[in-house]
Amino acid sequence: MSKPKHLHPDSPLLFADHRKPMTRREFISAGLCRGGQAIAGLSLLSLFANPNEARAALSPDLEALRNRCGINVQGAGKIPFISFDLAGGANIAGSNVLVGGAGGQQDFLSTAGYNKLGLPGDMAPNIANPDVGISDFINTDLGLAFHSDSQFLRGILERVSPETASRISGAVIPNRSDNDTGNNPHNPMYAIAAAGADGSLMPLIGSRNTDSGGNSMAAANFIDLGKRPTKVDRPSDVTGLVDVGDLFGLLSQQDAVAVMESIQRISAHKMAAVNSNISRDAVIKDLVNCGYVKSADLADRFGDPSTLNPLLDPDIVGPGGIFSMAEFDAEREFQKTASIMKLVVNGYSGAGTVTMGGFDYHTGERGTGELRDLRAGRCMGACLEYAARRNQPLMMYVFSDGSVASNGRIDDSVEGRGKGEWTGDNSSTGASFFLVYNPSGRPQLLGSNAEQMARHQQLGFMRADASVDTASAPSANNVNLLVDTVLLNYMALHGEQGQFNAVAPRQGLGNAAMLDALTAFAPIV
Repeated sequence: MSKPKHLHPDSPLLFADHRKPMTRREFISAGLCRGGQAIAGLSLLSLFANPNEARAALSPDLEALRNRCGINVQGAGKIPFISFDLAGGANIAGSNVLVGGAGGQQDFLSTAGYNKLGLPGDMAPNIANPDVGISDFINTDLGLAFHSDSQFLRGILERVSPETASRISGAVIPNRSDNDTGNNPHNPMYAIAAAGADGSLMPLIGSRNTDSGGNSMAAANFIDLGKRPTKVDRPSDVTGLVDVGDLFGLLSQQDAVAVMESIQRISAHKMAAVNSNISRDAVIKDLVNCGYVKSADLADRFGDPSTLNPLLDPDIVGPGGIFSMAEFDAEREFQKTASIMKLVVNGYSGAGTVTMGGFDYHTGERGTGELRDLRAGRCMGACLEYAARRNQPLMMYVFSDGSVASNGRIDDSVEGRGKGEWTGDNSSTGASFFLVYNPSGRPQLLGSNAEQMARHQQLGFMRADASVDTASAPSANNVNLLVDTVLLNYMALHGEQGQFNAVAPRQGLGNAAMLDALTAFAPIV
């Protein structure tokens, strides 16, 4: 019986037991839709935004006014946050990130359980190499335990330096979610914004033009459409965010900024002589003055196109960059990831979502899923390495709508590498995970001993048969509470977990003891 060949990472996935794609979400999950282009410009009203702090270099007489206007040039001082939304139901548990029983990642499952997760008995992580006495199938280079043949891991390690890897750790969250549906409220963007994440240009971004910025829905109790993510999925979207007009075609950047500063001074002088006969006269004058200062500040910071363009950033593209020019030109997913990470890591946006489609890969062979996982891993690694090069911390969260399972049939092809074929959807094998990069050193797990730290690194657990134990954590069978769990851990990295109930007044995680149990790391900032 001939085995099906693996598909190219950009090939569509169509199955007899799935209806034909009808919605945009279904097209994304099947890999048939990759996202259209849109350019977002600053409107007049955006000049009156209310960011938090400023550090640009305008003329001294405008410095105090700029500070009073609250012009924000470095974000809100929060840890940058990037999420990967793998549309279609990707495998995360077992073959990528290890998930175990109540004792943590290395509280091993049964052989049948690993077989369900696509790992045959001779590749299960509980099989010890008799020559060294430990398993060859466990890799902890990133702090979090991955299967050594994980394609996520392979892709990440291709892009990060050993020094960067030594400053990363993470946690895994076993959880069920519905298969192949955008109705899972997975996306945590608004929750992260509620915790204070913000940017100097916009609060949130995402690679899809949806209310969440991604494929999956946002948790309803956090949605604030005043912070709706701006759609960004390619370099032209980034450079189109700021339009400084034709002035820079006529003058140098320095002269253009000087002209705009002069306009502000003239306007302020005239405004001072005007009485609008409105009780809020001073407020109106402040808004107008701040608008001019904001314009001059934007011209000062972004008049040079290389400031925002990821293609012109030598840390991202080029001989010493994370991507070569050839692979950047050839791979749309790299362009999308680079655009998101450029804005988020540099504080231009507080948080962003990268949606990658085509992860509904139960194609009756293994290679298709392996190639797509590898590409996703490269994108994840790029974000972590870029944060390291910018000396910025980063929290990166990876989730998918549903999951897959194997019936044990082996794919011995070059790309299959002797692992189990993905033969169907299975929401019970789902998981999400996050990685944290800390420029000062590997994040410290909570707990006073190895046993306690192992439990803080896996928030919930699976039964021996590789199905999520739905009583193991509040988030195990409730996607809304998964967002709460991610928010709690984001706040804890800032030492702000004590404010969690104020930020999430309808949280369903439980009392203080439960919140402590669901927190992975000590603060890093």
